[in-house]
Amino acid sequence: MPDKRMGITEVLESVKDNAEGEDVELGEVVEHLEHRGFGPILLAPALVALFPTGAIPGIPSACGILIFLIAIQMAWGKKHPWLPNKLTSIGFSQDKLEKVIDKVSPYTKKVDRWFKPRIKILSEGIVKRFIAVLCALAGLVMIPLELVPFAVMLPAFAIVLAAVGLSTEDGVVITIASIIMVSSFYLLWVNYIQ
Repeated sequence: MPDKRMGITEVLESVKDNAEGEDVELGEVVEHLEHRGFGPILLAPALVALFPTGAIPGIPSACGILIFLIAIQMAWGKKHPWLPNKLTSIGFSQDKLEKVIDKVSPYTKKVDRWFKPRIKILSEGIVKRFIAVLCALAGLVMIPLELVPFAVMLPAFAIVLAAVGLSTEDGVVITIASIIMVSSFYLLWVNYIQ
């Protein structure tokens, strides 16, 4: 059984190493990370939305739906996520993806040093399921926020932190991610509901 702990850089390198063809499909990204558990699977689409690939129209919404489906199944206690073909077949340029990964990797290596197992209870059991529900809601929030310039970066960043926190069993990071997710719900309220 492989070690499921995986930082941002490891996820990015795994995606880059396993990408084939001119275009990379979202389903392909998820499939390569499936054996690592839900943390890395959640992390991949959140990074796609957070990085410049998220500027491609429709990508943040597709990533948001994907995050919602993955996170809600995690909250239900499923071992492996089921995802619809229409969503997993959405793709983007492999060349663009590789350039983004190469550009951000030096920074993610520094960031990865911050993550370590702390307050592990927040990455287990019922608390983990609650965090999954928050991630699912944050994924849905990404859909309307795509229309507000740069707004989608807030929930995407929160999900990245939550996913890494779950992957590395870092309860401190999970707590910070939860606060940012609640802030993204407020951002939705200010822009669409109030």
